[in-house]
Amino acid sequence: MKKEIYHIDAQDKVVGRLATEIAVLLRGKQKADYQPHILSSDEVVVKNVDKMKITGKKKEQKMFHRHSGYPGGLKSISLGKLMEKDPARVLRLAVWNMLPKNRLRAQLIKHLKFE
Repeated sequence: MKKEIYHIDAQDKVVGRLATEIAVLLRGKQKADYQPHILSSDEVVVKNVDKMKITGKKKEQKMFHRHSGYPGGLKSISLGKLMEKDPARVLRLAVWNMLPKNRLRAQLIKHLKFE
């Protein structure tokens, strides 16, 4: 397989639709020699991540949770605050959840870069 680098401009694109496009490119499903168990060597470079659009009331209502493993260790942050703090993390989490839940997922997400 030949390595390709895809450049995507995220300005005025909706987060979910952009994440779907990126997940397909990372998997290599657009290639004629696609095989689900083979790691595609393609890279996706995304620019203008801070100018993505979020539709509806998701900025206030959608919450991201993480837990430290200790009692009372649940941390939550809204999508709006996370977009202000680190918009690349929002897109990375969206793509992460769209990739297959197997051993390839951690390797595939390494091919996602931000400018």
